[in-house]
Amino acid sequence: MKTLIVIPCYNEQDNIQGLINKIEKLKYDYLVINDKSTDNSEALLNKQGIKHLSLCNNVGLANVTQIGFKYARDHGYQAMVVIDGDGQHPPKYIFKLLAELEKGNDLVIGSRYLTEKKPYNLRMIGSRLLAFLIFLKTRKKYSDPTSGMRAFGSKIIKEFAEDMNYIAEPDALVSVTRKKYLVKEVQVNMESRLGGQSYFASPFKTIRYMFTSIISILLIR
Repeated sequence: MKTLIVIPCYNEQDNIQGLINKIEKLKYDYLVINDKSTDNSEALLNKQGIKHLSLCNNVGLANVTQIGFKYARDHGYQAMVVIDGDGQHPPKYIFKLLAELEKGNDLVIGSRYLTEKKPYNLRMIGSRLLAFLIFLKTRKKYSDPTSGMRAFGSKIIKEFAEDMNYIAEPDALVSVTRKKYLVKEVQVNMESRLGGQSYFASPFKTIRYMFTSIISILLIR
């Protein structure tokens, strides 16, 4: 199965090289999409000869991902795996996700909490709320609706390349579930970010993410 690993990158100068070193050992095609980073990510990507696209404007994670879908469609890939550029998604689990695509699933999610207990903190309260809203809309239970580590089959690649109208992972999950695509979760264990700052380090961005996801799930999906 011809597979592309898509790696959104925004200010990941401290993490991207180590991640690419791990991916290259797996012999998969990959594409880093640099979302107009303001640090030295672009210089590093060029210096190390890392395969990448650099955007002239900062477009956000969802739009970066759609660019990945378009690239995968246009280059004949049958599967696409998205992993964050911060190194928290271990590439060793790519095989596990792809194995479930091979079984006929359309979307495979790397879940942190399929077999592990979800902690009780502010962020996980948000995750529980999103999971509950997704259940209300789809009658399907998902343990980790915000996980960004996902594998997509050819049908979703084509659809999202042409018409990907979603804001973030939770409302995308509602969309594909309601369209009767086959969704599977597999247990993965995430790693700690080595450097830089998480998107959710900003309370404003966390609140905006939750608000827009909830509105999309309840009113758009």
